[in-house]
Amino acid sequence: MSVREESSTARVIPPAQPRKLAKVPFVELADGRLQGVVSSGSDIERVYVSSIAAGDYAFACSTNNNRPCGGARGSFCKHLVALAGEAVLQYGAERVARYLRVESADGVATTQGIVSAMTANRPAKADATAAAPVFSRFLRHLAYLELAPTTAPLPELHWFPTTRAVV
Repeated sequence: MSVREESSTARVIPPAQPRKLAKVPFVELADGRLQGVVSSGSDIERVYVSSIAAGDYAFACSTNNNRPCGGARGSFCKHLVALAGEAVLQYGAERVARYLRVESADGVATTQGIVSAMTANRPAKADATAAAPVFSRFLRHLAYLELAPTTAPLPELHWFPTTRAVV
């Protein structure tokens, strides 16, 4: 087998722009949603798990212990706006707009344009069922930060097949 076939690494796409992880430590475009974890501005031990669905922009925002966000009453709260802003930094405005199926008024995707277009559609509040898996993935990512840097394979990822391996 070639070296490429024996490797089991995934290609990592660098962020579109550098971002600070203090306010929004975890953001992803997955499961048909923009979702992630946003730090609380008032309590250092509290985080919010926020998500916006692609297409209908249904939103959910709750704390890590499933208490509803007080600011998400009928419209996007500051956590959802911060999540959208960090997603634009991480993935680029065009990719976020395309994933969420947002048509900007002027044709140029920006954070403000994406949020404005979504709120103009008066999105409904979604249930917070996605919060648990999103928070679990965030905790899993935090666990990897505690590992010593190494190029050796990680035991819990041993079941991933090597890239382009023929079975």
